[in-house]
Amino acid sequence: MAYCRKCGEVIDDEAVFCPKCGVQQNTVRTDKEVNDDGSVLWAIIAFLIPVVGIILWAAWHDEKPKCSKMAAYGTIISLVVGAIGFFAVFFWFGSFHIHYGY
Repeated sequence: MAYCRKCGEVIDDEAVFCPKCGVQQNTVRTDKEVNDDGSVLWAIIAFLIPVVGIILWAAWHDEKPKCSKMAAYGTIISLVVGAIGFFAVFFWFGSFHIHYGY
């Protein structure tokens, strides 16, 4: 037997709300604490392996938004650096062949 924390009415032990006054009785507790520190480590991992960054973002975007955002940043930076590197090499070797005839 339990009592309402506001009005003192006798309520069921498992009651979430008091049937008389409607006040919530128990706060919802999670079994485990979610570590969402947004560590730069996730950005580094995603930078080195962009596919992992995409998977982490998809898996965590609701549960761990800060870590998910860091994984997305790492993936985006990796793809941008990769694209710039690809075009730099492409234009470097393209101009090399034009100037020197190789």
